[in-house]
Amino acid sequence: MTVPRDFEEPARSRPDLVIGREELFGAAREQLVGGGSVLLHGPAGIGKSTILRTLAADYAGAARTVLRCSATESESHLPFLALADLLGLVVDEVSGRLPAAQRTALESALTGRGESTLQRDGLALRLAVLSVLRALAAEGPVLIVADDQQWLDPASAELLGFAARRLGDTPVQLLCAVRTEGQEYDRHLRALPPDSLAVRLNPLSRTQVSELLTHRGYTGLPRSTVRDIHRTSGGNPLFALELGRALAENPTPPRPGEPLHVPTSLRALVLKRLDMLSDEARRTLLVASAGARPTLALLHEAGRGNAEAETAQAAALGLLATEPEGPAVRFAHPLISAALYAEAPAQERRAAHAALSTAASDPIERARHLALATTGTDPEVAARLAEAAALARDRGAPSVAAQLGLLAARHTPADSVPGPDERRLQAATDAITAGEMDLARDIAREVLTRATVPAERVRAWIVVIESAGHALGDVDSVFPQALADAGDDPGLLALVHYQLAWRGLVVEGDFAEGREKAAHAADLAARAGDRRTELLALAFQAQTETLMGHPDAPETIERALQEPQDPQVACHHNGPGLARFRWLQMSDQLAEARTTITALLREVRRRGMVESEVHFLRLLAETELRSGHCGRALDLARESLRLARDSGIGEVASALLTSFAEAAGGDVNRALTLAQEAVEHAEGISDQMYVSRALAALGHAQLVAGDVQGTVRSLRRVRELEQGLGITDPARGRWHGDLAEALVRTGEITEAQDLIAQTREQALRLGRDGMLAVLDRAEALVRAARGEHQAAMGQLTSVQDRLGKLGYGLEEARAAFALAQLRTRRPGPTSYDEAARLFRRCRALPWLRQVEAAAVPAAVEPAVAPSPALDALDALDGLAAMERQVAALVMEGATNREIAARLFISVKTVEATLTRVYRKLGIRSRVDIVRLAAGRRTQ
Repeated sequence: MTVPRDFEEPARSRPDLVIGREELFGAAREQLVGGGSVLLHGPAGIGKSTILRTLAADYAGAARTVLRCSATESESHLPFLALADLLGLVVDEVSGRLPAAQRTALESALTGRGESTLQRDGLALRLAVLSVLRALAAEGPVLIVADDQQWLDPASAELLGFAARRLGDTPVQLLCAVRTEGQEYDRHLRALPPDSLAVRLNPLSRTQVSELLTHRGYTGLPRSTVRDIHRTSGGNPLFALELGRALAENPTPPRPGEPLHVPTSLRALVLKRLDMLSDEARRTLLVASAGARPTLALLHEAGRGNAEAETAQAAALGLLATEPEGPAVRFAHPLISAALYAEAPAQERRAAHAALSTAASDPIERARHLALATTGTDPEVAARLAEAAALARDRGAPSVAAQLGLLAARHTPADSVPGPDERRLQAATDAITAGEMDLARDIAREVLTRATVPAERVRAWIVVIESAGHALGDVDSVFPQALADAGDDPGLLALVHYQLAWRGLVVEGDFAEGREKAAHAADLAARAGDRRTELLALAFQAQTETLMGHPDAPETIERALQEPQDPQVACHHNGPGLARFRWLQMSDQLAEARTTITALLREVRRRGMVESEVHFLRLLAETELRSGHCGRALDLARESLRLARDSGIGEVASALLTSFAEAAGGDVNRALTLAQEAVEHAEGISDQMYVSRALAALGHAQLVAGDVQGTVRSLRRVRELEQGLGITDPARGRWHGDLAEALVRTGEITEAQDLIAQTREQALRLGRDGMLAVLDRAEALVRAARGEHQAAMGQLTSVQDRLGKLGYGLEEARAAFALAQLRTRRPGPTSYDEAARLFRRCRALPWLRQVEAAAVPAAVEPAVAPSPALDALDALDGLAAMERQVAALVMEGATNREIAARLFISVKTVEATLTRVYRKLGIRSRVDIVRLAAGRRTQ
């Protein structure tokens, strides 16, 4: 048996592999396990060899013989070299079984001692290779591993393809990797057996690039730098790692507005064709690389009179991508542009920027180029950059505004008004708005090393605090220093006390203290005429009063909404708009709450306020979830979580809300995992408020999963925490019904009744009708446990109607389910149809599973066949949540348009999802899905 050593050892690259490659790796491995062959394809550096080695290591144990070759471009002209690599060590084992003509031709080809060629010995050689593989396979499975298939010598490639097409059921599999651009893999796929699986490796996302860099030890990179690495590398893992290594070895970042430094290794890789360009064409490309959106017209304006011919020359060399439908000049890969810029002398770069500073039509671009063309300080250049930053801010591009602000500070003389540090602090504020907390913190720390003006120092401290997010305990030492720098200035003190209000809530877990500090900050800000801080403080006070059930909450919300308003604060995630939304949501006004949060989300997206976008996506998802739109809620929650993880903002809040959404309409195991992660994260930063919310999510997921003991443990902790925090409004978390239901199931009837009575008192005081209906549902379960079945059923009937009228679709369905379960305890026919219909309308698949599972044993002689949806969910366990939902609706006979309407997605999304379903299940049509379900029912 021939098994090379590197295939015997565990794949050291597995941690890198799983980053962004889980699905395709699983598909490839599944194909190999099923006896098929695999072709991995994609551009250079995309990770093909890594996955090839890992798959080979994983699967090598299933093969008796592993044959491998790895071709190179420099050796691709040598005939039969790849064949010698593959068969050289094993041919002696089987040569005696070959006919003499085949043996002679093969030995001549492998040793080079004869003059064997495909033209002279073609048929004998072809049959010899096929015979060798069949002989090896007779002893046990054979795996052929070929990397860089594009460099296989033509003779070996032809022989391998001939054999592969004729192997039939012979246990010989091929695992190959080939470098391709676009979808150009067909000719390589023809060298593999029929029905081989082609797997294209696509670029990594920004989050995946960040994970890859962290795994390789390039930690601590600002998110703005990771964003630049992702953009420059085009998501190519090899390029990203080389850029990360270069930054680690030379951590001095490029000037704001400039591309990343590109290491020599990558320059040589992507610029080797530059030497074939004329000097003038190279200068034209340099101008294009310096521009943000280069066009032929822009190049002409920048003095490149022969731009058409010079860019055509570059396109012919593969440096530029052709754009037949537009005037844009686009590089074939972002790294080519960055490397070309890095290779150019500084004087030539400045000349390119100088030309673009007058050629560009956009004032922001003109200012950026002027700055990069200028050395030293220049008040006029600084002023133009500050104006451009303000324009970018107004356009909703805070990240661009931050970069322009840093350029303005660089060119601002020390004695100017405003000074360089004031402009840096404005850039830090823009960075926070853009979600680039690391950049903001670095700017603030730099200012603090030299600033002596109290206002600048306090503003810098505030940036440090705000960039910490909910980990305010990590910056505890900052508050005394900020207060000392503020002195007795009411405006500066207002800034600090507003942050102290957050500290009281997040670190101390004391709503009363947070409310008191916020009220004090609002008064100080009003005295100083700082309306922005006053509005933020009033909004914070209003939210704490709302959660506390404080009687002053409506009045404080009204004060926060009074004119004049600050446009940015009005849509801020801690502003008056959010305070009003929270009040509407907790007051059961779901339609108006949805309208409010949708408008806020639209505005912050327009302004580029990333942190606010994360929170508003989550809150819209929460509103949809309460309304019973579980599919829509799940999509929004997942989007919020992706954005939170990408930006490093609001991860705990988004994770716990996604847990609720998964438990309602997705994957319960995923819900449990997310909730547990949220609990651990919140506990790690000592954020008691989010600990309680994460535990509420965990308790709910445990209830849906059937772990009632776990639910009781988790939600009892929530009850203790909220009592300590001073939260008295039950509409804040709405966990009380879950705890009462779990207590009933565990036999703790008295505790359940006490909880219901205490919570009802608060809900009645605050007029929380939806909460009262949920409590009545729980009380009906208590009554049923005590044997009061008739009263319980009457109460549940009333509750279902009330919840439906209030718009709580999922809670309405849960009431219908509880009612159907009570009916099973009494003589007579029982139907779960109503509960199933309501859960299906909500797309609440985990609950639908429970209903259909309960319905089977309840019916003695069911008049109706089991629901196809139940069979779908059983038969399609291997599918993702969305795929399972679409397949289940297909089994019900829904058209693509009907599925799109019910799942709140486009028809194209339905079609794409069905394509994935067909591939995963090995079927070809909607009819096959129905047949699959029918087959399962007859088993």
